[in-house]
Amino acid sequence: MRLNTCKLFSISRLLPAMVVAVTLLLATAAHAAAPGITGAAFDLVAKPNYISQPDGQMIYSWGYGCNTVPAGFNPPASAMPGANCPDMQVPGPTLVVTQGVQFTVTLANALPVAAGNTSILFPGLRLISATGGAAGLLTQEAVSPTTLVPGNPVVYTLVADTPGTRSYYSGTQGDLQVEMGLYGAVIALPSAPPATACPPPNFHAEAATETDFRLSPTGAAYGIADSCYDREYLFQFSEIDPKIHQQAIDQVASIAACTTAAATGVTCATTLDVATEPYHPTYFMINGRSMPDDMDTNYAAQYPHQPYNGNPHMHPGERVLLRVVGTGRWQHPFHEHGNHVRILARDGNLIMSATDPTKLAGPLLFTTTTTPGLAMDGIFYWSGRGLNWDVYGHHAADANNAAVDPGCTPDSNGYYTAASGAALTAPNYYEWCADHNKALEAAPFGNVGTGGPVTLPDANILVNGSWYGGSAYLGPDATIRATGPNGTTPPSGTVANSPSGEAGFAFMWHSHNEREITTSNVFPGGMLMMMLVDPRFFVIDESN
Repeated sequence: MRLNTCKLFSISRLLPAMVVAVTLLLATAAHAAAPGITGAAFDLVAKPNYISQPDGQMIYSWGYGCNTVPAGFNPPASAMPGANCPDMQVPGPTLVVTQGVQFTVTLANALPVAAGNTSILFPGLRLISATGGAAGLLTQEAVSPTTLVPGNPVVYTLVADTPGTRSYYSGTQGDLQVEMGLYGAVIALPSAPPATACPPPNFHAEAATETDFRLSPTGAAYGIADSCYDREYLFQFSEIDPKIHQQAIDQVASIAACTTAAATGVTCATTLDVATEPYHPTYFMINGRSMPDDMDTNYAAQYPHQPYNGNPHMHPGERVLLRVVGTGRWQHPFHEHGNHVRILARDGNLIMSATDPTKLAGPLLFTTTTTPGLAMDGIFYWSGRGLNWDVYGHHAADANNAAVDPGCTPDSNGYYTAASGAALTAPNYYEWCADHNKALEAAPFGNVGTGGPVTLPDANILVNGSWYGGSAYLGPDATIRATGPNGTTPPSGTVANSPSGEAGFAFMWHSHNEREITTSNVFPGGMLMMMLVDPRFFVIDESN
């Protein structure tokens, strides 16, 4: 199936919920954050196990995991149901550290004997020392567990001189070991707040019961006010060529069987000889999962070795920090529908103006193209501004009914906020007032006024399928407010998404390499997820 992603982008601006399984997404709580482990000493181990794919395949893989219980979790384990650090996971545990604070990473090797040594590289972090293990080509290595020499584990002592997101991955036979799953991310938090303190996250005023899951205690990704943010999500992009993984498990089993029979005089191979070229990946993953698995909860029990999800939620106007890491061997042009991403930094290096050293000057990207090993931090937000229709579903008949249409008085930035008199429970809090009361439908079947850029389909006509379109409005009862009792926009009225229930906008976030949004060449799948926008007073629970 050939998918025109450019066409998807144009459609999603008008009917953002036009995607498979959006109704289920709006009806369930499968949110994300950027969970990781904390402390001054991380005790890791490299081990084999299996990870799952949506087509039912279990892929033999290697991954880093916790050798002992970590010192802590951030967000706290008590706030994240099921929070854990297994002894093997893909990607490896996210290490949350603080700028300028020295930390150690101890790595033990529990890979199959035939895999040989293994190690970790930390690009962008300052390596103070690497002790134990054995000298390798690029760094000190943790030796095979059956090599009975002192100092089998290796201990890396490091410091992050600047904040930001970075990758870590094996520095031993990288074409095989990184492919097998030996990679992860490091998040370094700033050691001091910006000179101008960050305001409280936007959502606190509108939904006081929400919990602040930002990792940075200063509310900024870096030590400048332009990096203040309200939510954050980490996305690691990678791919799998299952033939390589199958070769690895076949050779591990063959060597083990031959060694057992060696007493009969058989000459046995002792090391793996896996061909990593030609390279033909068929699985494409976000945080170790493929769509739709990546939209299940963090630490979901059905993915014991893939604990991190990819399912961002936000409110209009929030500044959302995206931590994007490229791993594997391919470049992944990832497109975040709904807006461009303003890049703050690459590999912890802020992109500053050449003429004003106090101002950021990162590019505004249509796709966050991730080079293998490269990490970037960027800011994304969505407000509905510029769509030129009332995304909250008001119409002229509501003008004298403050319960459904309190009006829209612009603040100094043109939005309806507390600064311009908006109640925190207003159904259109943070509306772009220039578009207030602009109808979406040109030929309405409900009671929306004439005018507007499109005609919505009748909910009773299923020629486009029950998943077509969704509610084109934001907020509870918005579909009813917009269309009245004579009709609703599909799939409103179903059990999963009633017209009187919650309604948000769903934007497809996906790779722009068409092959990468498949699982074994079947669409949809792979490097694809949804971003959901909810009205300000809807409580987003990021604990799962």
